[in-house]
Amino acid sequence: MDKANPADGVIALFNEGRFEEALARVADAPPDAVPGVELLNIAAACACALARPAQAEQYWRLALQRDPAHAPTWNNLGILLQQGGRGAEAEAAYHEALALQPGFADAHYNLGLLLQQSGALDAAQACYQRALALRPGHADTYNNLGALYRMREQWPAALACFRQAAALQPENAHARNNLGLALAQVGRMDEAEAALGRALALQPGFAAARANLDLVRQAPGRGAQARHRSVNAAAADPDDALALHQCADLLQTSGHWAQAEACYLDALERAPERAGLHNNLAVLQSRMGRLDAAEASYRRALALRPDYAEALHNLAMLYMRQRRHALAERALRDFLALRPDDPDGLNSLGNLHQQMHRYADAEQCYRRALARRPSDPKSLNNLAVLLQHEGRAEEAEAAYRATIDADPGYPEARWNLGFMLLARGRLAEGWPLMEARYDPALAHPIAARPVLGFPQWRDESLAGRSIVVWPEQGFGDQIQFVRYLPKLKAAGASRVTLVCQDPLVPLLRDAAGADAVLALSEAATRLPPHDYWVFMLSLPMHFRTTLATIPAALPYLAPDPARVRRWRPRLGADGVRVGLVWRGFGGHVNDANRSLPDLACLAPLWRVPGVVFVSLQRGMDGEGAGAATPDLPLLDLGAGIADFADTAAIVSLLDLVVCVDTAVAHVAGAFGKPCWVLLPAVHPDWRWMEARADSPWYPGVLKLYRQTAPGDWRTVVDAVAADLAAWTSRP
Repeated sequence: MDKANPADGVIALFNEGRFEEALARVADAPPDAVPGVELLNIAAACACALARPAQAEQYWRLALQRDPAHAPTWNNLGILLQQGGRGAEAEAAYHEALALQPGFADAHYNLGLLLQQSGALDAAQACYQRALALRPGHADTYNNLGALYRMREQWPAALACFRQAAALQPENAHARNNLGLALAQVGRMDEAEAALGRALALQPGFAAARANLDLVRQAPGRGAQARHRSVNAAAADPDDALALHQCADLLQTSGHWAQAEACYLDALERAPERAGLHNNLAVLQSRMGRLDAAEASYRRALALRPDYAEALHNLAMLYMRQRRHALAERALRDFLALRPDDPDGLNSLGNLHQQMHRYADAEQCYRRALARRPSDPKSLNNLAVLLQHEGRAEEAEAAYRATIDADPGYPEARWNLGFMLLARGRLAEGWPLMEARYDPALAHPIAARPVLGFPQWRDESLAGRSIVVWPEQGFGDQIQFVRYLPKLKAAGASRVTLVCQDPLVPLLRDAAGADAVLALSEAATRLPPHDYWVFMLSLPMHFRTTLATIPAALPYLAPDPARVRRWRPRLGADGVRVGLVWRGFGGHVNDANRSLPDLACLAPLWRVPGVVFVSLQRGMDGEGAGAATPDLPLLDLGAGIADFADTAAIVSLLDLVVCVDTAVAHVAGAFGKPCWVLLPAVHPDWRWMEARADSPWYPGVLKLYRQTAPGDWRTVVDAVAADLAAWTSRP
């Protein structure tokens, strides 16, 4: 008769949930009986079930003394240590298990979960993929791999994994919840609601799924009550740190930043060791403009996980935003040491090199990125921008078109190509591409569609119809393109209403073609219904403007006679009067390049005899000619300028305007007043075109002086001084 296995009775008690009795049976074993590894593993499992982790660890370590080569025991010990927050010890235990049994799918899966929670996403992904190669039908592995892809915002891969998890295990509510969350984060709200509803049907008490469903049902435009319910539900979840993390991510994605931050902080109170939480909080803080707090959060993530590649990349992006180039480069090189051929890292390093004017290095980085990911729209677009900057226009155009072919929905490439084509005089091709400026997917939209209750004009007949011309971009844009209003009337519009920024109303009140002019601040309450609206800068596209058909008759604006009378005595009667503007609006994206560093840059002009220089500076950006001194021949009128009607009146009394690329150039051009415009070498605006000294928009009036090297204003101003001396000495 076979001798009974002493483990059998303990196993039976364990399977019946009689854990105390099972442990007592192990403890009461005869002194001469040495419990085997199997029995000690069962005892440890009983201790875990009774929430006695120290006793469980004791049994598992005793089992390893009996058999140090037992891989399942190392795996079980790793799970216990991981649950106890002892991540480094848990990782070591899993590695021991895998060294003993490389095909141990559970150990690969558990190690992947640990690495994912600590932010080591590359290593975690490799573990999950190895686990799936060993066990292809494991739903939880697909579910966690999908969560990893979601953290990386690799949405197609994430959705595929979650769908596979749900297909393998249709009753898995967690997979349905994660699928719904991912669908919501890519804006597929109807599908998200269905997936989350299915999760709740499978598990009615699933608080995280309830939280996510509430968020989906209130976005877009539903009330805040659902958000409050969702946060409360997440906080009540048994795995509240994970639930709060998911809730915070969705709140951040949907734009509810204050609530997202509260969720992240609440989750961090429960799980301060999770590097991913610190990283996602930092992303949010960066979006909120709290850059010091974001830097601190990224550094906490990296202190917990020094090889956290995503946090290194995000920190580098923050430093680039602050133009702390040396720190950004160090973070990016640390990132690339972890991921040597990562296309995103190479693209970012290329952008940094471009910021630092290391153009050859930038091009090398972009091309390395494209060698790894040939159709990446960001790298293609950035390479095109670089090529355009270097004057390699044909190559740049080819790269822009390759970007659009790779991703027709990527608006940056359409906007940039349109900008380049307009600058090269290919207006008919450029106008339609420039419509990308108000695409919400643009990283920094140039304009935003107004909500007016009537449709945008799409070239429908205007016969007997009313239309609103909506403002966009800068003051100069509106002054330049207000010339198109008579074309709307000629097309049959019965009423044309011009909406413009408040400081422009006195100047544009009597613009030809406008039946009414309304300040933007009043539009919400005073604008009546119309048949259509159109952006001001879309009018050239609608009228199919080419270089040959620009409506270039000058002047097309006139100053207010009363303002002219008021300003005339201030200018005096002696000398040639030359207006000066040396700085533009400081918020302009290219202001660092287009504005002069200070008034002293214009010093060569003071040597020209017989000239009275007039500062128009306040008319541009609200600052006086602070650098002016009594020994300069400069009449400072800036402090008295209230709006553009004052600027216009002064300009009408001048003989010449010398300015950087600002709205004053357009005021002078619209009046037919001679104007010399100083242009930067870096990103000159498209409207001044390439390599021209004149402007087809203001023929015979504007003269363009271009830098030949970035930052070299001295050569430009010397040329202006020489021309001014010749101009003033004319008979």
